[in-house]
Amino acid sequence: MLKRDATPARKNPSGLNGLDGNPVPQDNTRAEQSVASSTQLSEQPTLVEDAALEEAPPRGETAAPERPLPNGAAGEIELKLLVDADRMAHFNAAPIIAANARNKGSRKHLKSVYYDTPERTLRRGGLSLRVRQSGARFVQTVKTDAADDPLRRGEWEASVPSMAPDLALAMPFVPAKLRDDLETQPLEAVFTADIRRHARIVDLPSGTVEVAFDQGVLKAGDRSMPVSEIELELKSGSAGTIYEIALRLAEHGSLKPSIRTKSARGFDLAADTPPSARRPRKLRLGPSVTLDEAFATILRSCFHHLLQSLPAAEDGRDPEGVHQLRVALRRLRSALDLMRSVGALSNLDALRSETRWLAQNLSGARDWDVFQLDTLPTIAKACPSVAGFDALEQVAAKRQSDAYRKAHLALDDRRCAIFLIGLGGWIETRGWRNDVAAEDLGRLAEPAVNFAERILSEQYAKVLKRGRRFKSRAADELHRLRLATKRLRYLGEFLLPLCEDRKAARRFSRRLADLQEELGAFNDMAITASLLDGVGAEVPDSANAAAAIAGWQARASVGVGPSLRTTWRDFTAARVPWSRQARQE
Repeated sequence: MLKRDATPARKNPSGLNGLDGNPVPQDNTRAEQSVASSTQLSEQPTLVEDAALEEAPPRGETAAPERPLPNGAAGEIELKLLVDADRMAHFNAAPIIAANARNKGSRKHLKSVYYDTPERTLRRGGLSLRVRQSGARFVQTVKTDAADDPLRRGEWEASVPSMAPDLALAMPFVPAKLRDDLETQPLEAVFTADIRRHARIVDLPSGTVEVAFDQGVLKAGDRSMPVSEIELELKSGSAGTIYEIALRLAEHGSLKPSIRTKSARGFDLAADTPPSARRPRKLRLGPSVTLDEAFATILRSCFHHLLQSLPAAEDGRDPEGVHQLRVALRRLRSALDLMRSVGALSNLDALRSETRWLAQNLSGARDWDVFQLDTLPTIAKACPSVAGFDALEQVAAKRQSDAYRKAHLALDDRRCAIFLIGLGGWIETRGWRNDVAAEDLGRLAEPAVNFAERILSEQYAKVLKRGRRFKSRAADELHRLRLATKRLRYLGEFLLPLCEDRKAARRFSRRLADLQEELGAFNDMAITASLLDGVGAEVPDSANAAAAIAGWQARASVGVGPSLRTTWRDFTAARVPWSRQARQE
């Protein structure tokens, strides 16, 4: 259901091809320089791009320390805001910029070439490699994908003498498992970026941010894509400053927050593929982490999944986009509900309300996707003698289109942008600390594992209670059981990483997922019935097909019973991995 840090010798010394397929000329007189630069980068990566813009704080002011990236990696902390090209000057003159920018800024013409192997080794490994020309300077950059932190990406830069990349400089930052491929496959130019940038430094009490107004084009072969975005990059202080500026800009005009890089857009353009939508990465929480840190990690994961799913949902060509965006919103809602257990938090209701609003506007698109791509073709193929499936497909296609139009209107709404930016700022500044009553603040410093044991035990007990006398449960009772199971599954995704017995946690998670999937079959039938309600009367030619689908699913539900009971027994027999007894075994 839609369900050796050195470059080996090569015949082509540069080991790369241009966009025309011909070898790119390379300066071969810089071996000693490359080795020296590589050593310097390994010890202390240097951020050299646009160095002239990295001005010192105004005299008399001290910048707050920048929050380090995981593992002490060099990198950038940035957020993009997508805007209409004809509104760029409007945002440049916004009060938040005009009142706080140090000066008129600098203007640069940036030409970049992005490289990879024909097999896209770097991209598959979560890396990008580019060489950018700005005036007479050439800068090579290696970047990593963000993990579960929406703002942070690893970044390593070095000066090079031309637009040809120096693979030896990049190798120290490439995982060992990818190096063999890089040593045997030539690099090629995949796409170019031609950007006009107006960069300004904005100082706020909470931090200093470079605000870059970028306009230009990405080109790959005969395909091109316009670029019109405002890039906010933290130079010093709190990362919350980025959201503070973004929120003020969102109040000034229509924009969309984005973490999708020019690299991701360019590679999709070159391959002529829609943006990808991926499942969230598994959380990693140590058993000694505090509850406050656990909340921050969980919420960043949810927010990152949400922002990562947005481009595919907006594009609309891949149904997984809307699906993953809805999953991200459900995970976020579960995380917000989880935080209620600490005490009354004033912002939770508002955030949860906006989450529900956006999810409701997406639900129709997902429901019709499943019907169009799974339910309808499966049953039509199994019932070739039943008339009306063609007519039903036309009705479904129209309603699917209407549902996507509704979804896109919500995603384009300024309400959506303000919600996302406000949520990001609340997470980054850990705004829940301001909401928790003074007597409850101490709980945030306690080990999260104790909190996890209590929460998981309570929800597990609710699931067992809803499943009592399982064989005799009616459809509406199974629906409530499904909801309780779904909540336990999300809580498990968040909190089971705290369990020391990883093997037991994985086994419990698998059985919980199997139970939710079985229970979901009944929910699918209810959704299908609501979609087809009144279709037969509205389009008589589709009545027989609609009746066939209802009958098919009703018959299928009879067969689900024995399998569901077996899955329930397997689930209840699984040892819970979070109890004190489990930790002592």
